[in-house]
Amino acid sequence: PVPAEAGRAPGPPDGGWGWVVVFGAFVSIGFAYAFPKGLAIFYKEIQDFFGTSYSEIAWVSSIMLATTYGAGPISSILVNRYGSRPVVMFGGLLCGVGMISAAFCTSILQLYICVGFITGFGLALNLQPSVIIIGKYFLKRRPIANGLAMAGSPVMLCTLAPLNQFLFDNFGWRGSFLILGAILLNCCVAGALFRPIGAGTAPAKTQVPEEGKDALKGKITEDGMDTSGPSNVTEEEGGKDCFEKVNQYLDFSLFKHRGFLIYLIGNVLMFLGFFAPIVFLAPYAKHTGIDEYSAAFLLSILAIVDMVARPTTGIVANSRWVRPRIQYFFSFAIAFNGACHLLCPLASSYTGLIVYSSFYGLAFGMVCAMLFETLMDLVGAARFTSAVGLVTIAECCTILLGPPIGGILIDTFGDYKYMFIKCGAVMVLAGTFLFIMNYYNYRMLAKEEKERKAKEEDPKSVRTENEGKNNWNKDSAQDGRELEPLRKEGEGVKKEMNGT
Repeated sequence: PVPAEAGRAPGPPDGGWGWVVVFGAFVSIGFAYAFPKGLAIFYKEIQDFFGTSYSEIAWVSSIMLATTYGAGPISSILVNRYGSRPVVMFGGLLCGVGMISAAFCTSILQLYICVGFITGFGLALNLQPSVIIIGKYFLKRRPIANGLAMAGSPVMLCTLAPLNQFLFDNFGWRGSFLILGAILLNCCVAGALFRPIGAGTAPAKTQVPEEGKDALKGKITEDGMDTSGPSNVTEEEGGKDCFEKVNQYLDFSLFKHRGFLIYLIGNVLMFLGFFAPIVFLAPYAKHTGIDEYSAAFLLSILAIVDMVARPTTGIVANSRWVRPRIQYFFSFAIAFNGACHLLCPLASSYTGLIVYSSFYGLAFGMVCAMLFETLMDLVGAARFTSAVGLVTIAECCTILLGPPIGGILIDTFGDYKYMFIKCGAVMVLAGTFLFIMNYYNYRMLAKEEKERKAKEEDPKSVRTENEGKNNWNKDSAQDGRELEPLRKEGEGVKKEMNGT
């Protein structure tokens, strides 16, 4: 007989090589989030070189961010098909090729293509696989691992800002793009660290003649029904439409998942006000009469606090008091972020802006540390790959529109406070929505669990309940239990053949 553990996927090791994987994710995630922000130092010279307006050159970062988030489903499909390691390595290669090609561009349109689309798509292939692989290596310590990996963004931002300034002063923007393209190739090294967790021991092959194998194929189908003959299998394969084939790699049934829909709506609303305050923080400080070096230092303060806040948030979220209700903690972090923006117009002095930057860095780090952990908590590791792809494609629209809407408010009223008020109100609304709806979701889950236990106690519903569990296990296909009917049939065929 086939061993009971055959076909069973190994559990997350929660350590060991997983910490090396966290380091690789630290590098990949850091480049994916920080690189579009770090390019702003070159925009002034590029603008003068091509004779374009500031709005035209600002679209380079917007296109890069939108491509990074919009390519989420493509990245998820590739990860499901090939795994995280080759996807990240190919993404690092695309990033390097895009930046090296940008060094030879002769028009702003070519920069849109090379930096915006090619490099942005490469960063998308770095971001999602890095988050997904952590969920396969960690379970108990997953919030800590996510917090450490997400800390790569502020660390890279603090590193790239002075590095880009040094490269700009010594090599100009073309030479800097060549060097940055070579640096981005280190994402290939980070991807090489993503060693896949080996599949479980393959089921032992039963020595059955070809007639027995054909009989077994005829009896065992995907739905467990007795449909002897290969014609039914052929008809089933031929009847699959394009949607079903795509659904093998991208699980659209998540749109029937209550917790996923709550998370999706809340995050799409949140991103309308998430990135705009970072973009306009330094200009707002200059608008109040602060010199440019002191204004730039505000971003450094924000990044330093953010750097400490992310792993700390991961440790707090992993505690036994917070982990069971991590969705509430995430909702609080979003609302806290919005409250900081609402109070920002009151900070008219430089000291007040330092206080605002410190609290904003804390709130920003809390949200980023739990952004993917809360999604995995809702949908589970098995469906997380598809969930990330579907979420990012929905978020890319509000990420692209958030800063321009803030700029329109500044141009219309001639004051930055309305932009901060807009961002704060949107984020407080998103945090409140998530808190209320997650409370509703927890109540419904408790009610459904109570009904399930009541059905288990009813002898008449035992068979129906067991069939439902078997169907659920077949859909999950993660713990190997769905192979049990096949093992039983295999044992029966083997006994019959031995008897004859």
